[in-house]
Amino acid sequence: MKPPILGQQTFLRDHPATASTYDKYYRERYDREDDPNPLFTGRYLLILKEGSSNVLKTTRMLESKWGFTVANTADFVSETLSESKIRSANALFYNELGIALLGSDKTLVDRLITPGADYLIEPEKVVYIPDDLPEEEEKRSTWGIRLTGADRSPYSGKGVRVAIIDTGFDLSHPDFSERVITSESFVPDETIEDHHGHGTHCVGIACGSDDSEGMRYGVANEAEIYTAKVLNNQGSGAQAWILDGITWAVNNQCRVLSLSLGSRVYPGQRYDMAYERAAQYALSKGAVVVAAAGNDSRRSRHQYSPVSSPADCPSILAVGALDEQLQVADFSNRALNKGGEVDLAAPGVAIYSSWPMPTGHRTVSGTSMATPFVAGIAAMLCEKQPAGTPSSIVSQLKEMAKRLSQLPEDVGAGLTLAPMRDE
Repeated sequence: MKPPILGQQTFLRDHPATASTYDKYYRERYDREDDPNPLFTGRYLLILKEGSSNVLKTTRMLESKWGFTVANTADFVSETLSESKIRSANALFYNELGIALLGSDKTLVDRLITPGADYLIEPEKVVYIPDDLPEEEEKRSTWGIRLTGADRSPYSGKGVRVAIIDTGFDLSHPDFSERVITSESFVPDETIEDHHGHGTHCVGIACGSDDSEGMRYGVANEAEIYTAKVLNNQGSGAQAWILDGITWAVNNQCRVLSLSLGSRVYPGQRYDMAYERAAQYALSKGAVVVAAAGNDSRRSRHQYSPVSSPADCPSILAVGALDEQLQVADFSNRALNKGGEVDLAAPGVAIYSSWPMPTGHRTVSGTSMATPFVAGIAAMLCEKQPAGTPSSIVSQLKEMAKRLSQLPEDVGAGLTLAPMRDE
């Protein structure tokens, strides 16, 4: 029996019935029946234990033994990979990552799970924008730019490629009329245009400049902007789309990748191997990856949630949120699971930035806002240290951070600060 075609899959929030049996398992175990969002798409990821070394062997096994029609990234040398271009395939191999996306026939996938296999099978996650909080009063304060010293730094991220991997971007936004934007949508049947707003807001924080009245809200205001749409216009997406966006950004020589997105992580749950593999690929190509720690906590009620996925991966910098008084935001997640650390903190409450027209600008709170602050500052540091490796950039970000009185579980190394010129 042949598995279903990848291009025919329909899932996500509007189709919760497609969530796999893993969804029910986690909800029963962690008492989250009140959560309306499905955890998994119903598809699967095959992750080679030895990375990309056995791609050919595994491809032949999928084709000859199980009847898969396998597409792979080698088929897209002259064009960008997208699921919409492989509707005749029922498996997709990310050659660089050693990961294959499989269809939703669980019976067939179960038969692939054999003792001693050189691969793992994991359910593909549904990914969401964190529950960011719009401010009741639309403030125009850009306190975060001042607090991090971005407005006093001699660096602007000039010549550094920064990828914002999110809900897309409003290409017609007047604040960016003189900027070159390189963009790609990995959401089937949706263009790069941001009909949600979240992506445009994050691009503005990381790489924007001034609004029409001359107020600066962007950090690395001369960085080269790359934006990948991996979440749909409702703010959700498939894990494979995030892998698409990461691979695209890395292959376009982006030095900083910013991911203000995630999936809920439960106490004791390990980090996601597919994301970790993608992050390791990024590091091997000279890119730093930062991601939002998540907004699931309610600290005022003594409720703390673990750092979200993919921010909990060892090779990704997890960013927590601070308010103007340098207090941890009520919603910001905490390092509770082994390995799922908070690495840095940044402004994430009442953050003013760009929004799709005709609104133009909006003030929003969330670790989603803190993450592009760190991404923009990382781009500044890459400009200062053009030959810097990802490990050296990460080390310097932590060394430059302002130490805070809060626990490292909440703020990591402290408040991220923009680089200044060495005396």
